[in-house]
Formats: sequence, structure tokens, C-alpha cells
Amino acid sequence: MTQTDGIWKDIVAAERPTLIDLFKAEPDRLSNFVFEEAGLRFDFAKTHLTKPLIAKFAEILKAGGFDAARDALFSGAVVNPTEGRAAEHTAERGQGAPESVDRAKAYHARMRALIDAIEADAMGPIRHVLHIGIGGSALGPKLLVDALGRESDRYDVEIVSNVDGAALEQALKRFDPAATLIAIASKTFTTSETMLNARSALAWMAEGGVEDPYGQVIALTAAPEKAIEFGVDETRILPFAESVGGRYSLWSSIGFPAAIALGWDAFEELLEGAGAMDRHFRYAAPEENIPVLAAFIDYYYAIVRGAQTRAIFAYDERLALLPFYLQQLEMESNGKRVTVEGDPVPISAPITWGGVGTDAQHAVFQLLHQGTHLVPVEFIAAIEPGHVLDEGHHKALLTNCFAQGAALMAGKASDDPARSYPGDRPSSTILMDELTPARLGALIAFYEHRVFAGAKLIGINPFDQFGVELGKEIAKSIESGGATEFDPSTKALIERAFG
Repeated sequence: MTQTDGIWKDIVAAERPTLIDLFKAEPDRLSNFVFEEAGLRFDFAKTHLTKPLIAKFAEILKAGGFDAARDALFSGAVVNPTEGRAAEHTAERGQGAPESVDRAKAYHARMRALIDAIEADAMGPIRHVLHIGIGGSALGPKLLVDALGRESDRYDVEIVSNVDGAALEQALKRFDPAATLIAIASKTFTTSETMLNARSALAWMAEGGVEDPYGQVIALTAAPEKAIEFGVDETRILPFAESVGGRYSLWSSIGFPAAIALGWDAFEELLEGAGAMDRHFRYAAPEENIPVLAAFIDYYYAIVRGAQTRAIFAYDERLALLPFYLQQLEMESNGKRVTVEGDPVPISAPITWGGVGTDAQHAVFQLLHQGTHLVPVEFIAAIEPGHVLDEGHHKALLTNCFAQGAALMAGKASDDPARSYPGDRPSSTILMDELTPARLGALIAFYEHRVFAGAKLIGINPFDQFGVELGKEIAKSIESGGATEFDPSTKALIERAFG
């Protein structure tokens, strides 16, 4: 048995006081479990985390070489051993190896110059931007534009990811081909769904009377040579480093649609907010490190309490896409069954899901309050509203947010079992004064580092994603007519659909 096995056993065997008992026993619980950083307030007080548990988790990180792993992340060393790569998304925010930071700054300067040229009509009277990507090349930019760009009238931006032609067709119906810029986002510039959508968009342009469709195309990629082969002019290629992973790439040129929709100043504020969280994560000790403490909470409930899911509810319509973004970030990163050494893990990342308050209260909160599943909940809210309507709207929104956390914890006894709430159900709250680019940047960086800390806690590699490859391989085989290789059910589906 390893040293960490013994510590995990101690954590599992530890006493399990209720949340109410914890508050009674710890008059200073708020000061111990509420933190302010980068304009965000993190309230972990309504979780079962305790100082002794934190010390145990910190021992596990220390035994696993967390400090060295964190230093390696920021130094540009290889932290993705299965693919032999660094993970340098923090360099895009100014935190990393000096040469990587300089390269990121140069790429950002190139993106800003191209945006300046577009704004000066150097590529024609552009009014619409059609961003085509998938996965990390679409989820991040879509979140940023939806969260921060609702009031912007700079450009009409549409982000299309699904290979389903209905998604692309819906966007094309709204746009004028002569006034549309196509941004093709693909790290390898070979992603099949993205390239199919790109070719269809170019055909739409040609059919719409655009004499040189490629003259209104830019490429966002880590493989510039592939973009040139596709037909994109070298001057309209915005590169990013191979060491920036797809689901960590919104800070790079993949963030182009956000930068052009919001303006360059807002994009820089986004980077600065993330950089502030980077510095906190980089230098704070685990016992005081907010992303690390959040990872402790995640794995305490997953391993000790058997929670298989974690729910995130944004009490802000502008953050409606955040749970979807985090699904990829967390589940593609830490949805692994073996450690770096190839040994089985006790449990992978919990399933991430969620929604928007108050809608979710009338849809899924019944299970959260009275169901048999233990689901740790995370609430996210802003004190300032994102609208100019009567203040009663926002007051109702925030009071519902705070009330749900209180109700999950307190519960309510009743002689009628159907009206009884067990309580003692954990929640965390992240509160900001106002949703700004800097605050959103810090929030997303917090989640990135939380994933990294969680991965180190159980010894997995968060930066590869081989689990998505098998389905792609089989899809290519079906396209090539290899149906005889498959099980009878799959063969029958293929025959029914394609004849």
C-alpha cells in the first residue's frame, strides 16, 4: 500500500458531521472557507470540507509532487506525457516560459492587426462573422460572445459547430455573403466536421455572387501550412502554439470572434483577469489555493460520499453556456480510468451538468432536494444585473439563488414524508460584483486550474483525450463503406439509413 492509499483511507474513515453541526462547532467557519480573489468571492462554507480534511488532501498532493507539476505547467515543460507536449495556455495570459509568453504576445499582436484591418474595411464591408469550429474551437468563443457581447453592435457573430446542416443553414439565412467574413477554427485544420462546414459556407458565398470567397476567409490554427493548402492567404492566418490544447484555446487566436465582437480592450481585460487567477494558483500554498480547495471538494464528494455528478447553476442568463463549456473542460480532461502510470483510478471526474436559475429550479431541483442522489451544487451569480429593467427582477433572481443553497443545507422536517427535506446537501457559491471580461477570465481560469489540481490529486493526465478517437475512427470506416466490420445492430442501422 502506498502512502497516499493510507491517507485516502483516513479521509474516508473520518467523521462526517452535518453542515449544521460544522457551523455550530466552527464560529469562524466563514473566515476559513470564504475567499476573495481576482474580483470573485468563493464561498465553500456550505460544504463538508474541514481544516483536517484539507491537511490530508494537501498531503496527497505533496506526495504526488504537486509543486513540481505546477512549476512544470508554468515553465513550459512536458506535462502531457502521453503526447509528449507542454500545456501552455497560461502563456497566452502572460504566465509561462518567457519565450512562450513572447510568442503569444506576437500572435495576439498579429490578431489585433488583422482586426484593425477588418474594421478599416480592408476585406470589404464586413458586417457578419461566421466562425466555424467544433469542441474547444467553438465552445469557448461561443461562451464569451454570449456572455459579454449581447449589447455589442460591432459585428453580427454566429458560431457554428454541429455538422448537422440545419445549424449552418440557419446561420447562412441571416447573413449577406458579400458582407460576411468566415473564420475557420481548427487546431490541425483537418477536423472533418469543421472542414465540411467550411466548404459548404464557401459554396454559399460563391452561389451568392462573391467573386473571390477565399478573400473573405481567415484561419485560426496551429497548422498554418494546412490552411495555406486549403486556400487561405498566409496574411489572413492567425496561428497559435501547438502546445495550446483545444479546450484551453479561447485565449489564443481561437478567441478571434470574441475579440472582434467585443473589441480588443475587452479581450485584453479577459486575459488580464485570467492572469490574476493564474498568479494566485501559481504561488498560493494548497491549503489557501482556491482552485486546489475546489478540487479537494470535488473528490471528497466523489470518493468519500459516492457523488457521481456535480451540478453548476448560473443565476445569470448571460452565463447560460457556462455549464456546457465546463462539461468539455472537466469531462474531457479528467474523464480518465487510469493514472499516468497506467494503474486504475478509484473514480474519474464527476459528471458535470447544470443549467440556468431560476429555470432549473422548476425542472431539476426536485431531485436535488428530495432525490436519493447526492449532488454537490455550485451557484454562480453577479450582484449587478445584466439589464436595465426594474430592479425587482434581479432581486428575485439573487434571493432565489441564495435561498436554494440555504434550503439544500438546512432541509425541513415534516410528519408527511412527501413534504420532508433531508437537508445536509452541499453547495458552493461564486459571487462577483459585476460580470465583466476580467471577472469572466478569472472564473474560467479558476476552472482550468481546478481541473489540473484534481488531475494531480488522483494521478491522471488532464491534457490528452484519446477517448474521443474511437468513435471518429468508426465513423470514417462507415463512410468508406466498411459496414461488414460491425455488429448486426450497427450494420442494420447503416443499411436502413443509407440503403
